[in-house]
Amino acid sequence: MADRLSAGTLARICDGVAHPGYTPSAHGIGIVHLGLGAFHRAHQAVYTDTALAAAGGDWRILGVSMRSTETAQDLAEQDGLYTVLERGAEGIRPRIIGSLAAARALRTDRAQILRQLSAPDTRIISLTVTEKAYGQDPQTGGLDLTHPEIAQDLKTPDTPQSVPGLLVQCLRHKQESGAGSVTLLSCDNLPENGQVLRRVVQDFAAQVAPDLSGWIEDHVRFPATMVDRITPQTTQADRDEAARLTGLADATPVQCEPFSQWVLEDDFPHGRPAWEHAGAIFAPDVTPYEHMKLRMLNGSHSLLAYAGHVAGLETISACLGSPLLKACLTRHLVAVAAGLAPLPGMDYAAYGRALISRFENPSIAHSTYQIAMDGSQKMPQRIFAPAEDARISRAPRDTYAFATAAWLRYLMGRTEDGAEYALRDPRETEIAEGLRGAREAKDVIAGLRSVPGLLPEPLFADRDWLAAVETALADILRDGALRTAERLAQA
Repeated sequence: MADRLSAGTLARICDGVAHPGYTPSAHGIGIVHLGLGAFHRAHQAVYTDTALAAAGGDWRILGVSMRSTETAQDLAEQDGLYTVLERGAEGIRPRIIGSLAAARALRTDRAQILRQLSAPDTRIISLTVTEKAYGQDPQTGGLDLTHPEIAQDLKTPDTPQSVPGLLVQCLRHKQESGAGSVTLLSCDNLPENGQVLRRVVQDFAAQVAPDLSGWIEDHVRFPATMVDRITPQTTQADRDEAARLTGLADATPVQCEPFSQWVLEDDFPHGRPAWEHAGAIFAPDVTPYEHMKLRMLNGSHSLLAYAGHVAGLETISACLGSPLLKACLTRHLVAVAAGLAPLPGMDYAAYGRALISRFENPSIAHSTYQIAMDGSQKMPQRIFAPAEDARISRAPRDTYAFATAAWLRYLMGRTEDGAEYALRDPRETEIAEGLRGAREAKDVIAGLRSVPGLLPEPLFADRDWLAAVETALADILRDGALRTAERLAQA
């Protein structure tokens, strides 16, 4: 059995395996990252690893697991080291990442985490916690005071479990200790994610520490970002592959595609890593990049995930293996690109073709069921927002209607073969209640329209849109998702 990856065994790694081009222990912690999942470790931590090798600095990361303890414990036993398996057409390229200085779990290490969050040396607090963890009210855009975690944290603000609660507690400590300014950096797939984070933090502060609001305005920055890298869940096969390629056992490798993109507003009052050495783009306005990615990549992912999952296709590459879904996707990408504002230097048609190639990558087993989770949080920006823009501009909306119908079919909780599954959605209970007894397309839509804020107005008040969604859903229920996609592609 291979020795475990750690600082003490790193020198025994197989020849040819990329590893930190610097001495990790020589660099202090400057970033605390909330959300110690695979995406962060395949994206921001990799950029930081490259930046440290190129320009140095005390920019290593303390990674915080907000829920589980297992990943943090495994990484702690490996001194923060782990393997990235980059899967491309030419094969697998393993790389050992050293930018993670430590890993902690909020459940067991709260005091140490708060101490580092509040430390003067912590100049950036970054996040990949998924859309639902912000506690945002989709109707107002502000903090949802009825959200169970938010409501509990407002009662017990000294032991917060939510992201806004933990951040406000940290900022209170920084204010009281004079620890200085900090950047809060959202790296989640949210429109205007910096502004979303600012709003929920300020709203939480207004509830528990009104005097903190002015300090936040003066001392905290919330730059917007856009992130992109396909990162499937880690499997035992990945662990076995990492051990074979590196010669060292790794409990927490991550797999990802070769492509990676990061666009940021450059608003870091106390500095940042030299991420540009890893290819990061600093732009005065992230919004055009954000719309491109959310609507073309993420929206397409959702279309494929919902249609593919109910049809029994387990991965995105399997979806692209269906000529019917591939033709439907191609049509959708053309429609989305036509609704985007021009972006200097960006060819949307070429970007769409590149997306199809990325999705077809047979080495990346990206689960449709994984992508399908949390749809109530994802559909508004991925499908509903561009569909509303198309309604206003009178552009074609048929592929948006199909994607919506596929999601509604997914919400019925069973595949076309009759297999039942959990929705894995924060509004799952409300959705089930809305769908009680619904079998026909019109009843499904009516039931879900009764769930507050799930299906947006004025989009669903538009009779043409409603008819298009109802027709697509009826076709999916009668003929299946793939045959419905075929008719759409041929229309």
